Amino acid sequence: MRKRTRLTLAAGIGVMLWGEWANWRASRRWVGTVPAGSEAVVVLGYRNAGPDANAMNRWRVRAGLRSIDPAAESRLVLCGGACAGPRSEAALMARYARDSCGYEGAIVLEESSRSTWENVAFAIPCLKDVDRIKIVSLPTHAETARHYLAEQSPELAERLVRGKDYRFGEWMPLKPVVALYGAAKGMRRRTRPVDDV
Repeated sequence: MRKRTRLTLAAGIGVMLWGEWANWRASRRWVGTVPAGSEAVVVLGYRNAGPDANAMNRWRVRAGLRSIDPAAESRLVLCGGACAGPRSEAALMARYARDSCGYEGAIVLEESSRSTWENVAFAIPCLKDVDRIKIVSLPTHAETARHYLAEQSPELAERLVRGKDYRFGEWMPLKPVVALYGAAKGMRRRTRPVDDV
């Protein structure tokens, strides 16, 4: 019995560490090194039915805010239409950034998109005049969005740099699930654009 318990524990730890590695790896794909300058931090929305930003959107906003370079001229580009409720994901995230996080910097709302592909496509006009672009979400979702930017606008994709959406231990129990979901979507995106995470 003890041996089985130890094996189960070891397997659980192994799965969580694999999830950490997969998300760490995803956070480093489709990015380069671009000298400091102006930047856009693009935060991808998540379906939100309620009147306030849900837990996932609140976390994504916080990850976006910690991705801002204090030495750069930055704008926060919040993406997402009203996919699950009466207010857009972008508007709910903006209110959370201002009212709960105290963010006072520039915010641009992209409120028409209904998928990750559209998040990227509709955000492109907000990215053309910046030196660096950071896309923030769960690491595997952000990787998908960076891939979409490379497809839609290769010249802008050359400006992609890492955000700070990956932290060791954050969302640790969920990271294996997120990594598997991201891998499955990665296989599907080779043939067609897919919906949001």
